[in-house]
Amino acid sequence: MSAPVDPAATPPQSARVLNLANALTVLRLAVVPVFAALLLADGGMDDERRYWATLVFALAIITDRYDGMIARRTGQVTEFGKLADPIADKALTGTALVALSVLALLPWWVTLTILVREVGVTLLRFWVIRHGVIAASRGGKAKTVVQALAIGLYILPIDGLFGTLRWWVMAAAVVLTVATGLDYVHRALALRRTSVRAARAAAARRSTGPADPRTDAAA
Repeated sequence: MSAPVDPAATPPQSARVLNLANALTVLRLAVVPVFAALLLADGGMDDERRYWATLVFALAIITDRYDGMIARRTGQVTEFGKLADPIADKALTGTALVALSVLALLPWWVTLTILVREVGVTLLRFWVIRHGVIAASRGGKAKTVVQALAIGLYILPIDGLFGTLRWWVMAAAVVLTVATGLDYVHRALALRRTSVRAARAAAARRSTGPADPRTDAAA
C-alpha cells in the first residue's frame, strides 16, 4: 500500500489560467458592482432595477455552480481558480447582505453573523491548507443553496405572504450558517491532529526525544 500524499508536496496544476472555468469566476466578480448599483438605485425604491438585480444575482450564483464543475471535469483546476473562486463568492454574497442591511431590508445582526462565519471559514482553510482540504459537507451545500435563495427573496421587491416566507428562509439560512461553521471548526481541528503532515511531525518529535540522562559510571 502506498503512503498517503502530503497535500503540501503536491505539484501545482498545469492547466492554463485562461480557461472557461476561470472566465466564469472572473465574470462573477466583475458583475458585483453592477449588481450593487442596480440594488441600491434610488435607495432601493426602484422595483424594476431590483428585479434586474435579482436576475444578475441569480446568474452569478449559476456561474458559481458550474465553474467548479467545469474545472474538475475538464482538468482545468488552477491555483488562480482555487483562490479567485471563494473571493468571488464572498464578494457577491457580502455585497448583497451589506446592501440589504444598508437599505434596512435585513437586520445588521444577520449580515454580521453570516459574514463572520464566511470570513472565519476562509481563515480556517488557510490554517489547515498544508494538512489537506476539507470537503464540502451536505450541510455546507444546503447552507449555500438556502442562503442564496434567502438573499434572492430579499432582493425582490415583495411583501405579504412572500415577505413572511423570505424571513423564514433567511432564519433557516442563519441556523445552517452557524451550524456548518461550528462543524467546519471541528473538522479543521481534527484534520490538523490526524493528517499525514501531523503524523510525520509527531514521529519526528518522538525520534528526537530527550537524550538518556544517565551517564556512564565508569567515565
